[in-house]
Amino acid sequence: MLNRLPFSCTFGNLFTCIHLQAIVPMYGNYEEPHQIGEPKRYQVAGQDMEVKYHHAYIDGVDFVFIDNPIFHNVESEIYGGDRTANFFLQDILKRMILLCKAAVEAPWCVPCGGFCYGDGNLVFIANDWHTALLPVYLKAYYRDNGFMIYARSVLVIHNIAHQGRGPLDDFSYLDLPSNYMDLFKHHDPFGGDHLNIFAAGIKAADRLLTVSHGYAWELKTPEGGWGLHGIINESDWKFQGIVNGIDTTDWNPRRDVHLKLDGYSNYSLETVETGKAQCKAALQKELGLPVRGDVPVIAFIGRLDNQKGVDLIAEAMPWIAGQDVQVILLGTGRQDLEDTLRRLESQHYDRVRGWVGFSVRLAHRMTAGADILLMPSRFEPCGLNQLYAMMYGTVPVVHAVGGLRDTVQHYNPYEEVGLGWTFENAEANRMIDALGHCLNTYRNYKSSWEGLRRRGMMQDLSWDTAAKRYEEVLVAAKYQW
Repeated sequence: MLNRLPFSCTFGNLFTCIHLQAIVPMYGNYEEPHQIGEPKRYQVAGQDMEVKYHHAYIDGVDFVFIDNPIFHNVESEIYGGDRTANFFLQDILKRMILLCKAAVEAPWCVPCGGFCYGDGNLVFIANDWHTALLPVYLKAYYRDNGFMIYARSVLVIHNIAHQGRGPLDDFSYLDLPSNYMDLFKHHDPFGGDHLNIFAAGIKAADRLLTVSHGYAWELKTPEGGWGLHGIINESDWKFQGIVNGIDTTDWNPRRDVHLKLDGYSNYSLETVETGKAQCKAALQKELGLPVRGDVPVIAFIGRLDNQKGVDLIAEAMPWIAGQDVQVILLGTGRQDLEDTLRRLESQHYDRVRGWVGFSVRLAHRMTAGADILLMPSRFEPCGLNQLYAMMYGTVPVVHAVGGLRDTVQHYNPYEEVGLGWTFENAEANRMIDALGHCLNTYRNYKSSWEGLRRRGMMQDLSWDTAAKRYEEVLVAAKYQW
């Protein structure tokens, strides 16, 4: 739950270790929440804004929705649309200020379960730069003034590439004491001094987390820290990585609702061979590809941007298309890369499908019906698709970076260990080498291939292990100084 909510602030009550509250903007008229508590007013960029709190109790979690017209009707552009400086100032920044101010006071204002949590045993978990103002406001408004002195904050870094950068003049909109400018002022050798919200949050938080061990290491390097590596290294004492888990209710081949129709089939570890064969045939039929059980199906599922490396697949396509394989690409994003998907399908229509857009149903069906998942991401803090793939007995071929390095153990044919193939540099020829070894194993070493599938499916990829480690960090944030 911690990592699925956009712009979320989460806190837990450590007396019981079971009170979890997720705080999110109210983007639309949802059915479950109902208004609760008293409205509050906050100053945002000199404007007085009223917040109404709404509450829903779902799957053991108290969801608190922050309601104000500034959040309405932006579901498709929650990250800011055109990203111009004026748009950033007047839209994204205002939304994040209001969310963080209201979230800090939610424990006092929202009587979840009939009572307010108060501040005695709270640990706030803020996610990415969008909520990185929360640790700053907690310190500046409250702890510096003798209030909420026992509350703590943990900031989780999901993607350091997006930092909430803006001109220094934006500081005036944050409604903070002037001495706090030092937290936000950051020097970029290519762009000079600027306001950096992520930098301030990293400095102010009591603990820092990121979503894999590999990404934690990369964030400390000039290449991986995107200009914030110095600050992160200074905060190393409070920083660690915890690999994400996945929702094994939604993503489970035994009960996946998207596999119950149209010729697909649910399957388990015991029935993986016949189940995947049936899903593969159904996928080929659905997308108009030749229905062939012997041909390996390679899938790519992801955003179409520079990070995900779909351009490397395009560069390698002449070789890939010559290997008697079928390739299915699903994604949306940059216009030129969407056009690339259409072009690849047009050039190799007998074996390539490029689905521009996103379909949850098709993503599930591709994961079940494909033999191989290709993830050539240039950087990947954790990655979920490779975890979904292994859960479904689909073998990943990934760039050995961030969480992909942590979760996909490279296959060793001599000892019959490993979960897939990795390649060290984000280059088409390196990807081709790894994919070539994968295809050779698929075609010529059937028992080894079945071993790869089964080892992937036998892993515990749920949130259980990660949740225990999160709890350890929350306790450390609360009691270890």
